[in-house]
Amino acid sequence: MMRNLLLGLIIPSVAALAYSGPIPKAIEAIQVSPGDSVFFKNEVKPDKSKPCFNGAYYRKAVSSKDVWLGISGTVILPRITFDQTRRNKRNPAQFLDNPSVYMGGNMNEQETDVGLTWAVIKDEAGKISSERKAFRPFFRRTAFAKTGQKDIWQNAPAQKEFYWYPGEEVQMSLQVIAEGKLRFVVEGAGKHFQADFESDGYHMNGIGEFKRVNAIDQVGNEGKAAQPTATKVEGATWKKTNLFRLHLGKVIQVPMHQYRFTDMRCPDVKYFNIKADKKQQAIGAETINISGVPN
Repeated sequence: MMRNLLLGLIIPSVAALAYSGPIPKAIEAIQVSPGDSVFFKNEVKPDKSKPCFNGAYYRKAVSSKDVWLGISGTVILPRITFDQTRRNKRNPAQFLDNPSVYMGGNMNEQETDVGLTWAVIKDEAGKISSERKAFRPFFRRTAFAKTGQKDIWQNAPAQKEFYWYPGEEVQMSLQVIAEGKLRFVVEGAGKHFQADFESDGYHMNGIGEFKRVNAIDQVGNEGKAAQPTATKVEGATWKKTNLFRLHLGKVIQVPMHQYRFTDMRCPDVKYFNIKADKKQQAIGAETINISGVPN
């Protein structure tokens, strides 16, 4: 699902791309309760289905293409049980399966992925672990041909204040804050990471779609059929999910309820056990279990 570039290397900090300009005063979040109208007038409805992209096991909830400006949510990070037979021959301390919990968007055909991926860490002595031990923030942006902007993939610094672990609760968001500017925030369990990025395809009055994804990515497998595995990623619980929208001149947040997204379970629904009651469905909440062994 994600490009397989996280091979245990410490990549330069995303903070190097941070936007240092003023935060637009017009940006504010207004929570609209689930009891309000299910849709705005003229709101574009999501597709009933979308084709899967090969290479991973993933559950994606993706919005319609509309005047959305981002996505936010609160999630409890999943437990991980690795398939011990799927170790990476190039680095036996790591596995060919790699869990991730992330968000992203697509505006003017420029794709972004931001969130948490299971990654190596650096200890207090400065030694990089051979195995992946914690969730670390990452950012990916594809190229934008119209302006010549290049694609990038970067991690947050390998510092303990940017490590998150299974069972911890985090708040995550991705939002257009100005023309060609995106803000990514992840915080929780007493830790906080924030960075701004230049993404030329994103605009305050643009038409785009936004997503949240829970995945078992597979190293070196992008575009290929998902490889058989017994790896399990269980208990990821989204407590809520919101979409940012430009409405009457203000940026508000509205629930990403069950009618506001396309439900994708790739490569097949049999690898997923997803639980949500009606109250949870109304606020974009659910518990996601992914297993390479079909249910």
